[in-house]
Amino acid sequence: MRKFAPQFLLSWYHFGWAVLGAVLYGFPARNMRVIGVTGTNGKSTTVEMISRILREAGFKTASLSSIRFQINEKEWRNKLKMTMPGRFVIQRFLRQAVDAGCTHAVIEVTSEGILQHRHRFLNFHTAVFTNLSPEHIERHGSFEKYREAKGELFKVAKKVHVINADDPNAQYFLQFPAKTVITYSLADAKDMDLHLKLLGTFNISNALAATAVAKNLGISSDISKRALERIEGVPGRMELVVKEPFRVVVDYAFTPAALEKVYQTFRENSKFEIRNSKLICVLGAAGGGRDKWKRPVLGKLAATYCDRIIVTNEDPYDEDPMAIIEQVAKGAEQIRINQQNPHESAVLKILDRREAIAKALFFAKPGDTVVITGKGCEDSIAVKGGKKIPWDDREVVREEFRQLDSQSNI
Repeated sequence: MRKFAPQFLLSWYHFGWAVLGAVLYGFPARNMRVIGVTGTNGKSTTVEMISRILREAGFKTASLSSIRFQINEKEWRNKLKMTMPGRFVIQRFLRQAVDAGCTHAVIEVTSEGILQHRHRFLNFHTAVFTNLSPEHIERHGSFEKYREAKGELFKVAKKVHVINADDPNAQYFLQFPAKTVITYSLADAKDMDLHLKLLGTFNISNALAATAVAKNLGISSDISKRALERIEGVPGRMELVVKEPFRVVVDYAFTPAALEKVYQTFRENSKFEIRNSKLICVLGAAGGGRDKWKRPVLGKLAATYCDRIIVTNEDPYDEDPMAIIEQVAKGAEQIRINQQNPHESAVLKILDRREAIAKALFFAKPGDTVVITGKGCEDSIAVKGGKKIPWDDREVVREEFRQLDSQSNI
């Protein structure tokens, strides 16, 4: 439909469904405070953090992200392969939340969702901006239009805006009027003396966003700190799946900015002693015509930070998965070709993702770190014809590690 219908007609089509969904479920967002979190990276983790703080403070809370749906203590995985579901799904979810007594809801908001008016009639009380880097450029036409789509959330959320002052695009989001505008920065972390169990400086930034939201709602910093420091991990986000004798980490990162932050976490944190061991990286890139420009960029980043690189299948949709792998690998090879060790500079291209993970574990020695990116806790691989193959990177890691363990007694 998108290929043939005029854009204005498509927009009205989606808006009509948004109206119908809200009417059908009785405009549930009017009966609660809805917090929307947008940005390129960190949305799911920030949603998780805000929700944890709200529950710690005693609020009945619902949350919706690419990871899961949650209403109070009841939760279920988001299997839709849509970070921000369709209008009927969101409105039904909020109706269930209101009926369960929830007074607050935290929702991950995407640019695609905004283009399709999924953000309409959600009565946003607070809008949160995490960060912005090039993504979905083919869909939007330019980075500026992608940013404009994100800005629509701040147009409809009139009461509170929470903005990451460290991001170069902060000024753009600060232009939108709101009753209360709050900025946060990594410079604020010293005042809070926060000790997260989560890996990565970027998670400190996510925690500061969550704390800013909580403070505006009258929640003390002590409650926020307690809730955040209790978080052991977020599914598929820098998730430590194997601890010994080497580490295996699974992360959702699939944008250049996110991937670089993941790699930097292990390269720049002395805790991991990567200088005396190896960083082994498994990565791919999504298909379906999605941001082809970034495929060689992802490869170049892997070549910059990783000692061994394995490029594999991710979510090819209707594209040739091997062609995607070749594009990622080409970017890596442009840098690695000049490195001294010809064996380790070789970029392995393995179509079967399980085989790729198994190979990475085989390469790993005590003290090494294996980082597997692109899917996180997703439960399927999207292939040709709209089909989905059941999948979970974390379970595959555990299975292949057990197999390796039984063979070699590591």
